Order: sequence, then C-alpha cells, then structure tokens
Amino acid sequence: MRIVSGKYKGRRFDPGKKFVARPTTDFAKENLFNVLSNIIDFSDIEVLDLFGGTGSISYEFASRGAKSIDCVEMNHNHYSFIKSVINDLKIDTINTYKADVFKFLSRCRKKYDVIFADPPFDMENIPEVAKMVFENDMLSPEGVLIMEHSAKTDFSEYSSFLHETRVYGRVCFSIFFKKD
Repeated sequence: MRIVSGKYKGRRFDPGKKFVARPTTDFAKENLFNVLSNIIDFSDIEVLDLFGGTGSISYEFASRGAKSIDCVEMNHNHYSFIKSVINDLKIDTINTYKADVFKFLSRCRKKYDVIFADPPFDMENIPEVAKMVFENDMLSPEGVLIMEHSAKTDFSEYSSFLHETRVYGRVCFSIFFKKD
C-alpha cells in the first residue's frame, strides 16, 4: 500500500499478510481523493476517520495538509500498526483512539469538516454509523460524510441529506453533503 499524493506521496507501508482488515485499494483511494479535491480545500480541515484499519485514509488526509485527523480503531493490532506508521512518518496531525466506533460517536461532541467511515462490509448496521453522525450533528456547516461500503448497502432512507455514490470495482463510496 502507498500514499498516493501530497507531502508523503509514494511512501509505502505493509501491514503484513496476517492483517485482518480490508484496506481501501490504492485505485479506489486515488479516485476518491480526486473527487474530494474538487469539493474540499484540504488545508485547515478537521477529519474523523472511523474504522481506521491500516490508517491509510488518515495518512492521505495528513499528506494533503489536513489540520487535524482523529482516527478511531478498536482492534489492538490495527491500532498499534497505525501508531507505528505515524511514528515512522513523523506525522503530528493524527490523533489515534483505540475505541468502539459506536461508543465514540455517542460521546463525541466535536464537529468535523470531513468524516470518513470504512466499516467491515459484512457489518449488519452500517447505516447506523451515518444515522449517528447526522443525529449528533457532527458535521460542520459545509461538512462531508463519506461512507465506504459494498453495493448491498442502501442509504436511501437518508434523503434529507444530499448524497451521491461513486463505484470503483467492488467498492462504493456514498458521499453525503449537509443541507443548509
């Protein structure tokens, strides 16, 4: 895996074959960030990365100059891997939290410019993540929520928020924009 753009472009990291997370592919990640670069000024934004996995999305935001990234990961091995990459790259803008995402969302009172969530594709309550973000009003006025998911996940009940879906192979990104 590699960081596709920005300050750390080309830096590679390998979580190893025993890593149980499904990392976002470089192809999907590169396409997502191309879309985001047209709607977000990466400098001076606050980002929340849920289900951090390898930390790949957090590194991409840090590489592009995000002011602050909060990365939440519950699995001890994944959390430790993220911390080691942050130390290796000497990134000082990523804050890591070893926590259950649902508990974190229920307690967090901070607003973010971008919230990215990449839950396990087989998780039954994926839409609950989006619901909690909306109900807890966690997005800044022009904030964006990105949910990575498989084609079987349906977000049609969230019609009160503007959204679009991008598909890259077997990976879908639903991008939600907060309505004024």
